[in-house]
Amino acid sequence: DVPRLGLGTMALTGRGTWGDPPDPAAARALLRRAAELGVALFDTADSYGPETAERLLREALHPYDGLLIATKGGFRRRGPHEWEADCRPESLRAACEGSLRRLGLERIDLYQLHLVDEGVPVEESIGALRDLQRQGKIRDIGVCNVGEGELARARATAEIVSVQNRFSLVEQRSRPVLERCERDGLAFIAWAPPGKGFLASSTGALAS
Repeated sequence: DVPRLGLGTMALTGRGTWGDPPDPAAARALLRRAAELGVALFDTADSYGPETAERLLREALHPYDGLLIATKGGFRRRGPHEWEADCRPESLRAACEGSLRRLGLERIDLYQLHLVDEGVPVEESIGALRDLQRQGKIRDIGVCNVGEGELARARATAEIVSVQNRFSLVEQRSRPVLERCERDGLAFIAWAPPGKGFLASSTGALAS
């Protein structure tokens, strides 16, 4: 069990989610302060940087006492703002091993498929995560950026405990998936809940 408010680490990297942040010490201080304030879920991914966010998490919070660390695999990075799907089983196995090393863990609490790769059946990708779970390298499996049909196919392959989709007051396309999670008792992790700054800006204020 964790409080409702978690912290995503995608923004703790350089511009374009590439490389180190301008002030790594400040990023580590932010992570520590979040934990002090009661945040217990920290969400990251091997592709943030790549590798940068996971490394910062370890430097700031290891050994993660009382914290749940969630990470993801499935994207390959080639430069700033460049994201390439790679959810082949061999790639996911390598990604998970890399995350274990960077995070300093023997088992990842929640490992998530970052997306559904159009070139790889979701059953194959989730099957690879199920095998890693059986090896004791993953405790729980989650999926990200999925529709209802993709979620159903993933759940037919392995036990899925969470879904992470974009959701906010101005982004409602995942409401059917959210309602499915509510009915079936799955955790729903909303990414970009403030609309990536839109809701906090003067031009993004919603009319009353």
